[in-house]
Amino acid sequence: MQRDALADFLRRRREAVRPAEVGLPAGPRRRTAGLRREEVAMLAGMSVDYVVRLEQGRSSQPSTQLLGALARALRLSDDECAHLFHLAGHHPPHAAGTARTARAGLVRMLDLLGETPALVLSDLGEVLAQNPASLALMGDQTRFTGDHRYLVHRWFTDPDVRLRHLPEEHDRHSRQLVADLRATAGRRADDPEVAALVDRLRAASDEFRRRWDEHEVAVRRADRKTLVHPRVGPLLMDCETLVTPDQRQELLVLTPADTDTRERLDLLLVLGTEEFPADTPPR
Repeated sequence: MQRDALADFLRRRREAVRPAEVGLPAGPRRRTAGLRREEVAMLAGMSVDYVVRLEQGRSSQPSTQLLGALARALRLSDDECAHLFHLAGHHPPHAAGTARTARAGLVRMLDLLGETPALVLSDLGEVLAQNPASLALMGDQTRFTGDHRYLVHRWFTDPDVRLRHLPEEHDRHSRQLVADLRATAGRRADDPEVAALVDRLRAASDEFRRRWDEHEVAVRRADRKTLVHPRVGPLLMDCETLVTPDQRQELLVLTPADTDTRERLDLLLVLGTEEFPADTPPR
């Protein structure tokens, strides 16, 4: 771990990020054009004290999860993210595997989308970043660990997840998830991570095993689905998926499909992102 170089890099990147780039007001009393340490701490979900110790070269070695959070908070490019990992004594996320850090350009797009719910996902369906509107709509989808990081695994192993979708849409959603995973497995045929995930799902779910054996393949691009929110009820959303050239990450944008949903979503955004169980059934 190169503490002094890491400290210098983090300070300079913090000072280079303008508040508007991360959705913060510039304010009249700033002594620097960049972010404050407490703002980086808030965006990265860590303590201000730890950010201070990192910038002063006094910290313990940060974990890869913390580095990923810092990379997102500071809007680092892929090259800058790799440099950050090297300075901290870690191997950067491997380009051939599943992406663990959202691309800086996609994170900036999340900011620009404002009150339109949007997320960045890996090609295995792990949510890497969300904007505030997405948090209000579906809760924090980045909090999961282990196989639960992948939506397809939650869908086939946790019945509560399906409570957020209309029963009549369950079959179609199951088929889409499996067909999309099939497409990823085809692109990454020699990747043991993908093969192991499929094996664990086949062992855990009879439904998944049956659908997997049907060998349907389809990459999700556009869809319309109903999300059932515990506070405002059903929302009919059009879902558009934009895929990066290397097909390792995708930007999912959700827009209201009708006037009633637009009004419900507006109400939800006014209510804010109060904590609620991620898969609580509607009252």
